Parts: sequence; C-alpha cells; structure tokens
Amino acid sequence: MDIIYEYDGVTASSRLEGYAAEKLNKLHHKFDDIIRADVFLKQENTSSDETGMICNIRLSLPGPRIFAEASNENFEESVNESVRELERQLKKRKDKMKAY
Repeated sequence: MDIIYEYDGVTASSRLEGYAAEKLNKLHHKFDDIIRADVFLKQENTSSDETGMICNIRLSLPGPRIFAEASNENFEESVNESVRELERQLKKRKDKMKAY
C-alpha cells in the first residue's frame, strides 16, 4: 500500500507521518485490497479549541474510493477518528460483498 501525504498550512512531520502509517498499516492488514491512501493534513482557524487540526484520508481500492474526515484539537486524535471511520466503512462494504 502506498501512502501519500499532503500538508496545507502545516509543516511536514516525520513523527506524524509515522503515526499515520502505523494506523493505516494496521487497517491494511485487516483489509488487504487497499491500494493507496492519501492523507491530507491541514490546520484551520476556528473559534473552538477542540477543533482545527483536520485529517482527511482517502483510500483507493477496487470499486469506489472511501473517504473520511475528522477535526480535533490535535492531529493524532484526528488521524485516529478518520481511521475508525474508514474501518467502519470498510466493514460495511465487506459485509455487502459477502456471498450468502
């Protein structure tokens, strides 16, 4: 699985890339048909302290792409929330594809 990182208003961080890669690799072990992950990290000015660090993840796999977005007070929480949402979508998709 290829992982591509894009930053918008944020400096690149190898620690953050490693953290996201670890989470996405765990997801790849469960769902091995994932081809590529695009991770978009951006910071937005908001009036709330609990949001503003945004993580968008788009997964490319056979069929339609899957997308998740999360905004929290830090990037680690945003990555976690996005990966949980992707896992939920992948499970739902896998259940639909099961032959009964």
